[in-house]
Amino acid sequence: MDLSANPHAGTELHRHAEALLANLAAGGVLTGTPPEVPDVPGHWLSPALNALTALIRGEDALEHLGHAAQRDAQKTALFLCLALAVAGQGDRIHASWFGTAFGELRTDRPVTHGQRALWLAAARGAYGPAGKIFVLRKLDAASPRSPAAGASASAGSPDTPEPDDPGRWLRALTPDEPSIVVPPSLTDFPELAEFPELARPVHAAAQLARLRSRCVEITSAGEIRERDGDGKLVNLSRTPATAWAEEEPLAVLRRLAGFGGPEGPMSSLDGHLLADLRPGSDPRLAAIALHVAAPSIRNAAERLARATQSAPPDSVTLSLLGHQVVLRPEGPDPASFAAAEERVVAEGVPARGRPWPGYALLALGAILVVVASLASAFFAPATIPAAVLAAVLAGAGAHLIRQRRRQERADAEYVTSQLVELRELAEGAVWALHEYAREADKRAQTAAADLAELTRLLRRGPRAG
Repeated sequence: MDLSANPHAGTELHRHAEALLANLAAGGVLTGTPPEVPDVPGHWLSPALNALTALIRGEDALEHLGHAAQRDAQKTALFLCLALAVAGQGDRIHASWFGTAFGELRTDRPVTHGQRALWLAAARGAYGPAGKIFVLRKLDAASPRSPAAGASASAGSPDTPEPDDPGRWLRALTPDEPSIVVPPSLTDFPELAEFPELARPVHAAAQLARLRSRCVEITSAGEIRERDGDGKLVNLSRTPATAWAEEEPLAVLRRLAGFGGPEGPMSSLDGHLLADLRPGSDPRLAAIALHVAAPSIRNAAERLARATQSAPPDSVTLSLLGHQVVLRPEGPDPASFAAAEERVVAEGVPARGRPWPGYALLALGAILVVVASLASAFFAPATIPAAVLAAVLAGAGAHLIRQRRRQERADAEYVTSQLVELRELAEGAVWALHEYAREADKRAQTAAADLAELTRLLRRGPRAG
């Protein structure tokens, strides 16, 4: 029945519903005599509001429930389940209402606003342990990772889902993983940590440790319970939801009652699960998502554990001082190391040639001395200037020759130091690989322990309370 057929009755019905929902969200208690709710023939909201009022007051609501269910059973059940949850009286619902309100959940369709609202309310304990168990079973049954879905897939069902990608669950749980992890053994040679054969086991072990830490965080937070001043556990199902983190339950109620705007787009089942697993999400929602996605997460963890067991490579080619050297457990490869030494010598001693300018100056000085000796018999005053010039030329030539020899000694010392450094780097890199191999056993053992603890947490599942 369209409320627009009777605008006045529809307006009164909306006003009454708005006031009732606001009253329930604020305190969860009705005071005074409830006003008469106008009935719109054929519409479910009027008898549903009367049934809700009777339920909250502890009165008989069977007649009103029957009228509302005849008109729209699904909307009536959803309205009552969410309204009682918002009022903090979710334990008053009947088990059959929950099934009717939740409807069918399928992976090939988006989760409806009503289903997500019930999901959120149950996760917060609005319906007690039974409500949380109901939602868990619904999510498990619809999830492609459940045993039932697996059996359907093996039977050749046409609705068989595509193979799951465990990596997306890892990215949701541990989104800020570093691209390169340098183990302690390779601290002095971080470039070795970039080799895929060496990086893969280290990265897998680090990611598995972060995954375990995140799962411990989720399961530990799920066990926290609010306590009152006397230290007693608070009954969350009796706590009115005046300011829930998500406005889904109250927003869905407003839309059911005919106001509140159109429904926005919803995500798929896996989309909600992935969002709930990300850091910063509600721990109670994360605990449920962790349980539903447990098979995929366990599969991803087992892959990571297997990756940590990869044996180190027999050899790696590392750039040392700009020269490629093959490193093996027994030491650097002789051929590649000898070739690197030859290149160090060739690049460390530039082709300078012989010091011909110095030799020329010495020769010229000697010639001037001979000329000055011969000329002294004919012109004595020219002897002294010629001798001085000869001495200057000889000194300049000797200086150039000494300077060249100093350069040659410096080149030889540089080459020697480079060869020593090359040898030390090669030996240090080999020892780093040895230490990496020793760490590999410990890394695999730690990964096995992380996997065992992670498996235990996933098998335990979320607490029902």
